[in-house]
Amino acid sequence: MFINGTFEISTVLMAFVGLGVLLIGGLLVWMHVRHRYHPNLIGVLIGALFCFLLLEALPAIT
Repeated sequence: MFINGTFEISTVLMAFVGLGVLLIGGLLVWMHVRHRYHPNLIGVLIGALFCFLLLEALPAIT
């Protein structure tokens, strides 16, 4: 699959970001239901999401 336009790149990128948010959100809900979570782990997951956003997604959009 070839993606040449900026609209297609940003659309695919937003789809993957949305999928990542759903997966991380599902993991947080699963840990909350089982009462097996630690506040540091939640911070690490949120930090990893922001790190991906700043390093990968933001330069691709602009």
